[in-house]
Amino acid sequence: MNKGKTIFSQLMSFLSIYEFNKCVKKYNGDYRIRTLKSLEHFYVMAFAQLTYRESLRDIEICLNSFSSKLYHSGFQQPVAKSTLAEANERRNWRIFSDFAMVLIKEARELYKDDNVFIIELNEVAYALDSSIIDLCLNLFPWAKFRKKKGAVKMHTVLDLRGSIPTYIYLTDGLFSDVKAMDFILFEAGSIYVMDKAYIDFYRLWTLIDQQKAFFVTRAKTNMAYRRVYSRSVDKMLGLICDQTIKLTGPKTKKKYPNYLRRVKYRDIENGKDYEFLSNNFDLPAIVIAQLYKERWKIEIFFRWIKQNLRIKSFYGTSENAVFCQIWIAISTYLLIAIARKKLKIEEKLYTLFQAIGLAIFEKTPVNELFTNSDYKSINVHDPNQLKIW
Repeated sequence: MNKGKTIFSQLMSFLSIYEFNKCVKKYNGDYRIRTLKSLEHFYVMAFAQLTYRESLRDIEICLNSFSSKLYHSGFQQPVAKSTLAEANERRNWRIFSDFAMVLIKEARELYKDDNVFIIELNEVAYALDSSIIDLCLNLFPWAKFRKKKGAVKMHTVLDLRGSIPTYIYLTDGLFSDVKAMDFILFEAGSIYVMDKAYIDFYRLWTLIDQQKAFFVTRAKTNMAYRRVYSRSVDKMLGLICDQTIKLTGPKTKKKYPNYLRRVKYRDIENGKDYEFLSNNFDLPAIVIAQLYKERWKIEIFFRWIKQNLRIKSFYGTSENAVFCQIWIAISTYLLIAIARKKLKIEEKLYTLFQAIGLAIFEKTPVNELFTNSDYKSINVHDPNQLKIW
C-alpha cells in the first residue's frame, strides 16, 4: 500500500533519478538554476500531459488549486507561468531526448515477450515510418514544411512485437524520410518494414543489406527490372507471383547490384494488388505480405499519441520549447507503459492513461484503480500512530 503517495508520485517512482541526473549533467541542465530544476520541470510537463492542460496559464492555475497536494507528488512549490515558459525556452531539449531513450530501452525489455505478433517469426521485426505534426508557420517560422504551413516530422522505428518505439528522431517537415535512415543503426538479422517513401536503393544496399539486415517495402510502379527466376505460389492465399529480379535502370542497377525478391499479392478483403520488394529469400512469400500488413501498427501508434498526448498545440513557439514538449510527452507515454507492465495491470494503455489523468492526486495504489473494492474504505491505520479521538 502506498501510504501518502499520490497516483502521480507513484508513476514518477518508475523514473530512474540516477539516469535522469546523468542526462542533466551531460548538458548542464541545472547550471546556476535556483527554481524549477530539470526534474521538477519534467514533473510539471508530465502533469500537463496526463491532465491534458491547454496552456501555461492552465498549468499554473491547476497546480495552484492543488497546492496542498503538490509536496506529496514531488513538487517543491506551484510553478509560475513565466518560470515554466523560460525553462521550455532555455533548457536543452536533448536532456529529455536522451532520457526518453533510456525509457525506451527499459520498456523494450519489459515488452519483448508480448505475444501480439500474428506471424511465427524468429527474427525481430521493426516498422519504419514518419508522422507529421502540423504547426502554424507564422508562429513557428523555423518549422519549414509547405509555403504557408509549418510542421515537425517524427521519424520512428517501432518494435512490432510489443508496439514500443525503439528509436525516434525529430526534424522539421522538409527533412525527407530516406535521410532519416542515415541516423538509424540497423541490427543484423532484423527485418525492417517500410513504405515507398524509403525506397532509396543505395541506402537499402549500404545501410541494410550490407549490415546483414533485411527489409520489406512496396515497389514503385515505374521500377525497371528483369525477372531472373520464378517460384511457385499458392494462389489460394492471395499470392500472384514470387520472383527473383535484377534492377536494370542505369542508376539503380549500380546502387543496388544484388538480386531482389519481388512478391505480388492480392488482398482478398479489398481486392487490391500489392507489389513487395525484399532482400530476404528464405521467408515464405505469404509471410512477406503479412509483415507489410503488420506495418499498420506504427500508424496506430502515431494515431494513439496524437489523440492522447498534448502534441497538437504547444506551450512555446521556439524549436527548443516544441522539442521539450514532444520528448516529455513520449517519456510520459513510456513511463505509463513501464508502470503497466511492472504492476501487471491487464487494462489497455489507453484506459490506464485516462484513469491516471482523472485520479492523479488520489492516494490509492495504481494497480487498484481497476479493482471493484473501495480503496477509501481500506484500513490504512498505522499501529504505531497514536489515536487522537
